[in-house]
Amino acid sequence: MKVVNYISRIDETKCTGCGRCERVCPPAAMTVAQKLARVDPEKCLACNKCWHMCPEDAVSIEPRDEELIVGVDFEAVDEAAIESLCRKAHLFPEQFVCACTLTLAKEVAAAIILGAKTPEDVTAMTGVRSGCAIYCMGPVLRMLRAHGIKIEPPGGHRWYDLSLSLWDVPADVCEKHPEYYLKDDQTEFNG
Repeated sequence: MKVVNYISRIDETKCTGCGRCERVCPPAAMTVAQKLARVDPEKCLACNKCWHMCPEDAVSIEPRDEELIVGVDFEAVDEAAIESLCRKAHLFPEQFVCACTLTLAKEVAAAIILGAKTPEDVTAMTGVRSGCAIYCMGPVLRMLRAHGIKIEPPGGHRWYDLSLSLWDVPADVCEKHPEYYLKDDQTEFNG
């Protein structure tokens, strides 16, 4: 569980509705309608991405009136289902998928099992991607795909489908460099 004590606020006198905030918001808390950005207080994780991207200085980060608790109770989800989904995505359940928020693979798996269908859904439920949002995107996408969800990045959004894992090493590289035991590691994981 993560505690969020801040929230993004929009200065309506400065906002031009350019949509940059909406395109970078990890939990999809920002929406633009009628040339004005709006913040969903139930989703905003105060990650500062909207603040950084706003060319008009229309976004500020302010203390919340009440803290927001974000997280998935993975203990309420079938442990075997979590284990199975993590293995399909080549992740260990206890592995950190987001170093910024210390979100575990089992929490992401639980969110997906409970109905998350996009990276934004996963973020809103777990808080993952509310830090740098670069390195955790690959594991989140792998987990969604392992669950059978087909994902296409929305136009103009900053999605980094980087996957820095053993599973992304091409077979010919594994064969060319047996001294690194890459095939052995893959076999051991699948044990």
